[in-house]
Amino acid sequence: MPRRLRVPGPPAPPLTGHLPFADAPGVPDPIEVTSRYLTRGGRPWFPVSGEFHPTRVPAAEWEEELLKMKAGGITAVAAYVIWIHHEETEGRIRFDGDRDLRRFVELCARHGLDFVARVGPWVHAEVRNGGLPDWVLARDCVPRTDDPAYLEPVRRWYAAVAEQLRGLDRAHGGPIVAVQIENELYDQPDHLLTLKRMAREAGLSAPLWTATAWGGVRLPPDELFPLYGGYPEAFWTEADGGWPDTCRKHFFFTHQRDDEGIGADLRPTTVRGGAPDAFADRFPWATCELGGGMAVAYHRRPVVEAADIGALGLTKIGCGSVWQGWYMFHGGTNPVGELTTLQESHATAYPNDLPVLTYDFQAPLGEYGQYRASYDALRLQHLFLADFGHRVAPMESVLPEERPTGQGDRDTLRWAVRGDGGSGFLFVNNHQPHEPLPEHPDVSFELALGGDDTLLTLPSVPVTVPSGAYFCWPLRLDVGDLRVEWATAQPVCLLDDDGRTVLVLTAVDGIDPELALDGRTVTAVRAPSGQVARGDGRVLVTGVRPGPDALVEVETATGERVALLVLDAATARTAYRGEVRGVRRLLLADGGLVFDRDEVRLHSAAERPAVSVFRHGAFVPCAVEDGGPVVAGASVRLVRAAGAVPEPVLGVLGRASVPADKHFESAAAEYAVDLPDEVPPGTLLRVRWSGDVGRAYVGDVMVADQFFSAGVWEIGLDRLPEGALRLRVLPGAGREAGVTGVEAVTVRRRAVAVS
Repeated sequence: MPRRLRVPGPPAPPLTGHLPFADAPGVPDPIEVTSRYLTRGGRPWFPVSGEFHPTRVPAAEWEEELLKMKAGGITAVAAYVIWIHHEETEGRIRFDGDRDLRRFVELCARHGLDFVARVGPWVHAEVRNGGLPDWVLARDCVPRTDDPAYLEPVRRWYAAVAEQLRGLDRAHGGPIVAVQIENELYDQPDHLLTLKRMAREAGLSAPLWTATAWGGVRLPPDELFPLYGGYPEAFWTEADGGWPDTCRKHFFFTHQRDDEGIGADLRPTTVRGGAPDAFADRFPWATCELGGGMAVAYHRRPVVEAADIGALGLTKIGCGSVWQGWYMFHGGTNPVGELTTLQESHATAYPNDLPVLTYDFQAPLGEYGQYRASYDALRLQHLFLADFGHRVAPMESVLPEERPTGQGDRDTLRWAVRGDGGSGFLFVNNHQPHEPLPEHPDVSFELALGGDDTLLTLPSVPVTVPSGAYFCWPLRLDVGDLRVEWATAQPVCLLDDDGRTVLVLTAVDGIDPELALDGRTVTAVRAPSGQVARGDGRVLVTGVRPGPDALVEVETATGERVALLVLDAATARTAYRGEVRGVRRLLLADGGLVFDRDEVRLHSAAERPAVSVFRHGAFVPCAVEDGGPVVAGASVRLVRAAGAVPEPVLGVLGRASVPADKHFESAAAEYAVDLPDEVPPGTLLRVRWSGDVGRAYVGDVMVADQFFSAGVWEIGLDRLPEGALRLRVLPGAGREAGVTGVEAVTVRRRAVAVS
């Protein structure tokens, strides 16, 4: 029996002009906030932001890494401006080298990326003191309140940040679209308003002023745009607590925006927040912290898979999100402090011990810029939003009557529709971490869109939704003069090829793609790998074998030429779209591509990687530059066997603390790593190991660290100082310390000639 849903007619117009947000006068594309979505230049706007902390990545790498983010569909870079990274010593504010905030924002502007400044002063970010310098806490003051003794140094900090960003606001053609005040402050609305006023007085300017809104936060009415979050896992819960319900809920379609679990370990139990989703009637559903991965703490070390991140992202769009904000999108490494280490730890009475250096976060782009499978999954969603986000944003999310009875319900199919009364998108999620969802056989849908009595029934034959699948299908999607009534393949993007519009779709593994076209809009269809049937006012294309050559060509009733390219899922994960000499091109690549004005570069460890470009209805090979030298080999030698497992120590909240430094001298197994004299740029050392905690040293300087969780530890060799590399591995309870092998992998950067 089909799953049924009636999608209401066109929604009522949103509230406009009801909020005190204003863009700079005279900008060509003014940003505005309605009660349901954002607009830019008068058109619905669906931003995609990704977090990148410049002080955690060498400045020499910023530009290429920003280009990777842009190629991954990020439109706005969000960054905490971490006070303790810039002013560890009072009065010595540093904006040089890896702390050069202005240069970082200018690079965003150069490459057409918006910027979201998250200026604190408290930011969390798994940083020492949440980013507040020690000297601030040593003052006789009450931090994170309107205590004048606290506001005095905050005022100076805001003035310093504003000076760095002067001339980079929208009034001067700059990229700053938003400023976030504080972070996770639940019960101080007056203080938040004070901080906003101080930031503006210092010279900070943006069309959007935001605040995190999870945990039932109380915000000053209408003054700060509430932004939400949702993570697939959490390092901040108890080690034996299982998968948190507050994470589980993000894999269901729901209209609840709030997540009371984020930061709950730092929220006093006496705090009474506001009502969940208290802002839903005045602000759209926007996010700033969808989990692009997850950090690991010593006491709890979650592993996040690419599908966890991809399913979470797609589900949030189906729920009604109009701003996808990822934390983190790019991992990093904590800078070395001059006075102390700079990670969150029990040493400063915070509830979690994190690694001293690594802040990889299992992000789509890792600590050293490594491409992860989650980058490919999200890139496809972001390409979809780039071309269809202006249609999706005004659409309301509608849930079926038959939906899961609770978070323990694994048997009811999870689905929703976003629609505007005439068209829409069907969202299905059959994936969640840890507890696989069963396949669903005999699935079909019967949908009524708006006031139209004509039902959409899809697919033509019921299908089995595989375990682990998550996808979005179009409903009455107009592509030029062609109407796609529905398709059992997910839209990716649009192209212009030889004067015709091409809709690129990706098939869902385990579900045969079908294309149902409105017969009134079609004169002729050519589908070399499929069958075409007319009837009931539609043209149905079945039997298409998805792949790079699965091109269905259509002549519309108006004489326009339209094509539909149906990629298989594996090929789609290699697809990039970028501008080359003023033309948007679709490319397939064995590796990661960046588009730098008229240059295209490939990052790949493959010996002979292939790149092809879609032109004249087919993919044609591109010339790829030779990649240069690779590391001849790497090996590892045991120097000292491990000693006894250190006695456990409990810290804040009774959670396990990282073993003291002395144990790495006495109890750690030590290994020497032998490398060639010349190591090419882009070389990663992949360490296969087991144990509890690993640290890497050059001389007496710790250069990398890791808590054991997934078995492979990656170290960027071109970031290391000269000298011999040693690894020290502590054993843990039930985990022997050992390194079973190392491999040096060079990810080479090559120019690609796109004709």
